[in-house]
This record gives sequence, C-alpha cells and structure tokens, in this order.
Amino acid sequence: MAEIQENGNKKGGKSKQKKMTVRVDFTPMVDMNMLLITFFMLCTSLSKPQTMEISMPSNDKSITEEQQSKVKASQAITLLLGDADKLYYYEGEPDYKDYTSLKETSYQADGLRAMLLKRNRTAVNEVNKLKQQKLELKISEDDFRKQLSEIKSGKDTPTVIIKATDAASYKNLIDALDEMQICNIGKYVITDIADADRFLMKNYESKGELYAEYRRIVTPKNRRIWLK
Repeated sequence: MAEIQENGNKKGGKSKQKKMTVRVDFTPMVDMNMLLITFFMLCTSLSKPQTMEISMPSNDKSITEEQQSKVKASQAITLLLGDADKLYYYEGEPDYKDYTSLKETSYQADGLRAMLLKRNRTAVNEVNKLKQQKLELKISEDDFRKQLSEIKSGKDTPTVIIKATDAASYKNLIDALDEMQICNIGKYVITDIADADRFLMKNYESKGELYAEYRRIVTPKNRRIWLK
C-alpha cells in the first residue's frame, strides 16, 4: 500500500505548497509472487527423458549374412527428397535397369502417408487399440509407453531411410519426419544421398533413356563423374 503524508504550514496568511511523501509497501507483491510460484510448481509436470530404441543384430549363428541382408531389404523403404517438392521412393533394393522401380508420390495425405499406413497397417491397428485402452484407463502411462515402443520396433515393421538432395527444402524434410510420427514408424534414419540414388531420379525423369545412354558411353573410370 502507498501512504501519502501531507505537510502544510501557514505563515503570514499564506500557505506554502504542500509536500507529499510517498511510501510504497511491497508486502502484497511478495505475497503475489509466492502464490504464482506455488501455482506453477503444482501445474507444471517435469519432462521425462527421451529414449531411442536401437535394434541390435541377431546373435543367431544359423542366419547367414546374405539372409540378413534380404530381410533388411524387404523391410526397407527409401525416400528420396528432390527439388520443387518432388518426392520419390522405392521398396527394398531398386532395379537400376527399370526406371519404374522408383515411384513418385507427394507429401499429401493420399501420398506418402497412405503408402506408409499401408505398409505399417498391422502396427497402426495395434497402436490404435493400445490408445483406446489408455483412454479407458486400463493401462498406466508407463505401460502404454513400453508397449508402444515394442509395437513400433517390431520385427515386421518397416524401416524408412530418408535421403535428401541439396535442392530439397528444409520444410520437405520436416514434413517427412512428421509422417513418421503420424504413421507410427519407429525405425527411420536420415542419411546422405548416394550417386546411385541420383541416377535413379534422373533415369525416372527421362523415362529410362538415361540408362540406355549410360550403357552406351559410361566406363568404370568415368562412372562416378557421369552420375553427378
């Protein structure tokens, strides 16, 4: 509270100008700050540490390296982010001789999202059931997170490899990562694009004519330069 004290003296019938002394009481402000601190302490939840699931190689000696590579390729989806919002993908190992092995899609819901949901349909259905159990309070938050992680990292779930060209925009990369969360993709990685991937994109745009030219003029010495 602020208190005002007035001092006025009359001398010779004339009154002097009144002097006012202001004293500010900060006690209510301290009380308000304490209430705010208590409010934020009660309403704010501490953030839990984020963890990343890592799938380690199998220790089964009966599985050959060739068999492991085939399994990984069959579950892999490679996204190629090009310029002008162009998006391509291929499943497993691409066929460089056939330009149709590379597919073109978009960042819309009926493009990339529809393809990922189709490939990850089993995991998506299990996640939806798990979310319903959480809403009905049948499982705790910790159990929900544990089971969700197990579903996303299942052995039958796809692994998405994201490769962006220098001409791709940052927005395209963010859109692709958003689709990973929407489609419950638990295994994905961002890596550098290879010369072979650039060749796939150029060959697709030329409808296979680039491969015919490649077979005609490329030698082992100038192969890398020609692909760039």
